[in-house]
Amino acid sequence: MGEATALRAAPWVTRDSEFFWEAARREELVAERCADCGILRSPPRPMCPHCNSVARETQVLSGRGSIYTWVIPRYPVVPGFEGTHIVAVIDLEEGIRLVSNICEIAYEDITADMPVEVFFEPMQDGYKIPLFRPAAG
Repeated sequence: MGEATALRAAPWVTRDSEFFWEAARREELVAERCADCGILRSPPRPMCPHCNSVARETQVLSGRGSIYTWVIPRYPVVPGFEGTHIVAVIDLEEGIRLVSNICEIAYEDITADMPVEVFFEPMQDGYKIPLFRPAAG
């Protein structure tokens, strides 16, 4: 029988990030959009950094993008993070960047601008985390 892998800890959900984590439970990648000036923003925050509006709406994203940069952090093993984890900054098609993990590829095979797509992995307390892998064909 295989050894079970610990799930990642549940995220720290705030009033400003709740929409993101609830969408991830449904396996949707979303971002916040200013309802006044229309600018997408990530990470979520209480006020638009462009026009200072507090009016906001949610936009479902394509889940497609490319790798901007990546690294393998070296630190003591944390439950849910066993093995090698590649941390990357993803340039999403919609024009914003998101920090996530790159999976299903060896570190030495990653290249800048490599197309990637989102998928979701379970976390504790029923949450799911958006991760990225090389885009299919």
